[in-house]
Amino acid sequence: MKIYFHMNIENFSNCYLIVNEISKLAIIIDPGKINEKIINQIEDDGYELCAVLITHNHPGNVHGLKTLRRIYDVDIYAADGEVAEGETNVIKGEGVLRIAGLDIVYFALPGHAADSIVYKIGTVLFTGDSLTAGAIGETTSSYAKTTLINGIKSKIFSHQDDTIIMPGHGPLTSVGAEKKYNLDLNPPPKKNGMPARLI
Repeated sequence: MKIYFHMNIENFSNCYLIVNEISKLAIIIDPGKINEKIINQIEDDGYELCAVLITHNHPGNVHGLKTLRRIYDVDIYAADGEVAEGETNVIKGEGVLRIAGLDIVYFALPGHAADSIVYKIGTVLFTGDSLTAGAIGETTSSYAKTTLINGIKSKIFSHQDDTIIMPGHGPLTSVGAEKKYNLDLNPPPKKNGMPARLI
């Protein structure tokens, strides 16, 4: 398996092209924007794009889907059936997909968005905006924040520390790094009612 990283500078969202090097079949995760560089990479390297996986239905994750659908005949997977105007393969809860000769584990992780899904391919987690390096995704209520934190601790932190996290924004990280350094999940201890200064 080979993973190519593309960043959309307009909103700093990450898009990933995952390739099965044996079959040359490829998958895209979160096509926030599809540009000439991504298309050329698919075409010049002789890859066959067969599926698109969406972590959640926000513009920064799906805006490039229309472009892809004009060029390629792809299957689309997401928890929100409106992602591809009724042609979405809707996935809920947790399960395993077999796409491009790869086993793709998925599980729901609500909180940032009601339809947030995390995908695991090999030893890599694609978390969308639910978890980034050093922070969790934005939430609209204390209930949603608690739901997201509990989900991260039970569903993501149960993986090995060296499991790579490829988020929807920002640099890659790992499960071990987030356990130690994510301030949303590990706030500094309070001293006299105030957060203690980090040293």
